[in-house]
Amino acid sequence: MAKQSGVKSIAVNKKARHLYELLESFEAGVALQGVEVKSLRQGHVSFKDGYVEFKSGEAWLRGVHIAPYENAGYVQIDPERERKLLLHTEEIERLTDKVEQKGLSVVPVRMYFKNGRVKLEISLARGKKLHDRREDIKQRDIAKDTARQLARY
Repeated sequence: MAKQSGVKSIAVNKKARHLYELLESFEAGVALQGVEVKSLRQGHVSFKDGYVEFKSGEAWLRGVHIAPYENAGYVQIDPERERKLLLHTEEIERLTDKVEQKGLSVVPVRMYFKNGRVKLEISLARGKKLHDRREDIKQRDIAKDTARQLARY
């Protein structure tokens, strides 16, 4: 079986950039069952309230919904189950320290296939306040208006 080359996007967490200020990104592997991978190939994933939790020196992905694969037969897997993230020990320790000390969160940003393997981009994030979100929307609108004005001339 030949390995696939390149990166193929599965899903992007659009809410992450809206609700959080993303500070630092990491790439993590995800421990999945076979039917979950088949469901991901069809793009059936929802990040909704997903986050990363650290327990006893391991990173766990919680709150991410991977829809059941309809042709799975008798194999039934909980779509909301915890999934282990595959990170280096140093990365886990570094993220754990920052989350505990500074009150930051680790959120999933996007999921993709890289050389045939499922990868998850996670980011160290600080929650935005309501006025910060409004400021971002205001800046985006200003940028659109200026681009529109420049397009006329």
